[in-house]
Amino acid sequence: MLVVETIAKIRRAYFTLGKPIKEICRELRISRKVVRKVIRSDATEFHYERSRQPLPRIGPWRERLEALLEENESRPPRQRLTIIRLYEELVALGYAGSYAAVRQFGRKNSLRTTARMRAWSE
Repeated sequence: MLVVETIAKIRRAYFTLGKPIKEICRELRISRKVVRKVIRSDATEFHYERSRQPLPRIGPWRERLEALLEENESRPPRQRLTIIRLYEELVALGYAGSYAAVRQFGRKNSLRTTARMRAWSE
């Protein structure tokens, strides 16, 4: 993400000082592609947000992870496993993905179950 100050430095160096793109890249440690993008556009800020986060490695393990999470929710609070323990169980079964993907999936799942519980209790 580029901030407004960096964009201003790039434009000032190119348009006012007449510096070449390559020199601007060296000074600010930014790629030439980014410098060209800033020079060509009139935007003052650039953002990139992914519309949907893919979970390719967790796909085949989704059902098993959901079952583990449901089983974990049904346990008494002191006997529940942490997400890292659930991840370790998946790795023992052959899962090759990252802990971050399991944590993200677990958080989304817990938010869904919490919302369902609230809706059901009201």
